[in-house]
Amino acid sequence: MNYRFDKKQKTLSFGKFPDLSLAKAREVRDIAREALALGLDPAEERKAREREARIRRSETFKVISDEWLDRLTLEGRATKTLAKLRWMIDIATPLLGNRPIADITVPELLQVLRSVEARGRYETATRLRSTFGTIFRYAIATGRAQRDISADLRGALITPKVKHRAAILEPAALGGLLRAIDTYDGQPTVRIALQLAPHLFVRPGELRMAEWNEFDLAAHLWVIPAAKTKMRRPHKVYLTDEVLALLKKLRTMTGDGQYLFPSVRTPKRPITDNTLNAALRRLGYTSEEMTAHGFRATASTVPNESRKWHPDAIERQLEHVDGNKIHRAYARGEHWDERVKMMQYWSRYFVGLKKKSTVNG
Repeated sequence: MNYRFDKKQKTLSFGKFPDLSLAKAREVRDIAREALALGLDPAEERKAREREARIRRSETFKVISDEWLDRLTLEGRATKTLAKLRWMIDIATPLLGNRPIADITVPELLQVLRSVEARGRYETATRLRSTFGTIFRYAIATGRAQRDISADLRGALITPKVKHRAAILEPAALGGLLRAIDTYDGQPTVRIALQLAPHLFVRPGELRMAEWNEFDLAAHLWVIPAAKTKMRRPHKVYLTDEVLALLKKLRTMTGDGQYLFPSVRTPKRPITDNTLNAALRRLGYTSEEMTAHGFRATASTVPNESRKWHPDAIERQLEHVDGNKIHRAYARGEHWDERVKMMQYWSRYFVGLKKKSTVNG
């Protein structure tokens, strides 16, 4: 179509025949003429529409979620955490992946979450809703969405029943577990990992991924780097005399490598996240009786019930963050001196339990 705009002769092409039919060409020409009648340049209007379309394609749920994950990677988030987030996002991608995030509706989010609930994965659905919220807030911060619509889903999902990880708390049974661990006939390094677990209060992932360069045995100190902790802050663990004795024994086995507990297949990787639980099953403890994570429940419950230590010291040793923002603002102390005493006390308590055949024995 030849036309004049701003005193200049111009030509606008609509497409090639037969890809564009004559009837469709006339329809597009009429739209161009309407723009011209309104004082607009049809060519510039088309460029604007094409530019808008390109922008829209760059604002899809998939593009933004991938960008968000890339940022988390650069921040040093744990590989396992990133894999879980990718897995959850992939659940939503078939339905939402190519949709501009600003156009996604609450019912569309709910449809994805309902498909997860239909498989009985209520906790996964709840976590996915939270992940949706984080992605939408990132889109808002980068100017590609107006609001976090996932907030409208509060109360729309089935509330999962809280399932506490199995743990042994009763003294006689705990003593029996400690004695059973000493008889573990699998990999010696795995036996030492199980022996260390009740003393250290750490998460199983932090224990299995521990590296020798994080330890200062002379100072009785293990500093877990922020990148390895759930709260993304460095965490100090006091090494008791009992722990040091186990570490010195372990160092003769793996001290020339990177990890305290390397995989039997390659020293470049630590043992898997199922190794300690598998060892407990080999000792005869079912998943309903004891788990590797259960040592943390023991480390929380038993010291708290003893009332010997300030709750904040126990919580700080467990790397828990106070949910009360006001209290957290004032409780900035590390309680390190009390934590040192507490850790040494409980190491000796565990040793004492192991020596007893009964509570009163």
